[in-house]
Amino acid sequence: MASKVRLYVDHPLGEGQSVPLDRDQAHYLFGVMRLDEGAVLSLINSRDGEWDAEVVKTGKKGGILLCQTLTRPLQMPPDLWLIFAPIRKERTAFIVEKAVEMGAARIIPAQTDYTQSANRIRQDKLQAHAVEASEQCGGTFVPQVEELKKLDRLLADWPSDRQLMFCDEAKIGDPIGLPDTPGPWAILIGPEGGFSPAEREKLHALPFSHPVSLGPRILRADTAAVAALTVWQQALGDWD
Repeated sequence: MASKVRLYVDHPLGEGQSVPLDRDQAHYLFGVMRLDEGAVLSLINSRDGEWDAEVVKTGKKGGILLCQTLTRPLQMPPDLWLIFAPIRKERTAFIVEKAVEMGAARIIPAQTDYTQSANRIRQDKLQAHAVEASEQCGGTFVPQVEELKKLDRLLADWPSDRQLMFCDEAKIGDPIGLPDTPGPWAILIGPEGGFSPAEREKLHALPFSHPVSLGPRILRADTAAVAALTVWQQALGDWD
């Protein structure tokens, strides 16, 4: 039976490996989840898979876990980035959580010409949402949430081998038209006001950019992120 409690730790995992807990982790396990010595939980660290670990020491300021058994090997997501323009705080958190659940390997908030919520981005808070999402959805890998980057700079430094699925609201109603090109990919979702004419012109001109439609209706930015991830995963990802 899978452990009910899952915890991400930034510590090596392996048979017989002891894992120290910080104050926040100890509060969660012993204060919130009410675990005692002898309890078994699951640990992940984005490197060593999922391990069952036993609580061997409890305390208000810390504790110690002891790794016992590898329960699942590390499962890496596809080499897919999600790039999105931040929106309202709770909806941005939603995008990060769903990106983790749906298999993005890297999450990048981007400032576009019409982005209105860039000044509210807290990278540390969004990374915490990514950790919680992976703990809750059974993942063994937590993607990095990057600091806010300007879209122009992202495109200027773009890797030559990575394709870009550019979700263009101007193509509403067109066939999706995602090319069956293997290799690294990224998805780009615009802000609530869409892309500016200058951004759209530039994105259409880039050789690695593939403008696509997400159906016959204009989607909210957070809905568009989920729809785009679904389209990409079904066509090129690890859902088959």
